[in-house]
Amino acid sequence: MSDFALAVDIGGTKVAAALVATDGTVAERRVRPTAGSPDPEEVWLPVAELVADLRAVAGTGRVVGVGVGSAGPIHLPEGSISPVNIPAWRRFPLLDRLAELVPGVPVRLAGDGSCAAVGEHWRGAGQGVDDLLAIVVSTGVGGGLIQAGRLVAGPTGNAGHIGHMVVDLDGVPCPCGGRGCVEAMSSGPSMVAWALSAGWQAPVPAPTGVDLADAARTGDPHANEAFRRSGRSLAAGIVSTAAICDLSRVVIGGGVAAAHDLLFPPLREAIAEHGRLAFLRELTVTTASLGNAAGLVGAAALVLAPEAYAGRGVASLT
Repeated sequence: MSDFALAVDIGGTKVAAALVATDGTVAERRVRPTAGSPDPEEVWLPVAELVADLRAVAGTGRVVGVGVGSAGPIHLPEGSISPVNIPAWRRFPLLDRLAELVPGVPVRLAGDGSCAAVGEHWRGAGQGVDDLLAIVVSTGVGGGLIQAGRLVAGPTGNAGHIGHMVVDLDGVPCPCGGRGCVEAMSSGPSMVAWALSAGWQAPVPAPTGVDLADAARTGDPHANEAFRRSGRSLAAGIVSTAAICDLSRVVIGGGVAAAHDLLFPPLREAIAEHGRLAFLRELTVTTASLGNAAGLVGAAALVLAPEAYAGRGVASLT
């Protein structure tokens, strides 16, 4: 019988949890909507229920640790979180609360973008690549960096946060309070909001990114322009990050990236337009191979492969 890491992935629209075997295989997975309540405890409840459920599935003594990736910012060393897209949680003591649920094993926390990068590097599209950037384009835009084969999370745990790189000094407001961030133009909600403001006639009262992609594929000009803006904004952030970090690969996942037929052509065109230096022309951009499991697999690796992935910038209780 296998041992497992219990992995948790906390985002603005959903909370996922899984039992991940020591080889990175996802054995059991559960998903719940993120509670939209202003009460921190109501937001915590589905997380606690998922963890309790999977502990019971695993059986006594078979969970060797808990790894969690969360939307950020995260706060070290205490392991609390203040996700931009979960307003009820401000310095919520996530690490301590998880340790109370699963006592006696290591509990480790990193940003969700870092966990996606770790997952793709450990078992996905980044295997064998020493230097990469992983980006998750969904409700928000997160990112994580691998350099020399190891996670680079920075002293606060927030390195790689490409969603809040400014690519337009006079751009639209971002949920973080700034202007012109990548997230303000490239996240699913921001794309939908822009398309509606430009005149897109949505088919439903509360359209999603899926509705926007469907409209783009049928030729709607506003929907197509929303994807073009998103791709070019991401490209500006990617080229700037690659120029600083000398990257060889970028891996892009998340719900918006699932529409890669719409997102990638303008993104690659803009990278070629702006990445003129020789070393930038070697950069490859690909879709994430682990899909929506990347963050969970990466969170598990914080426990299962700590020598590469659980160093500086990862909160830990052991």
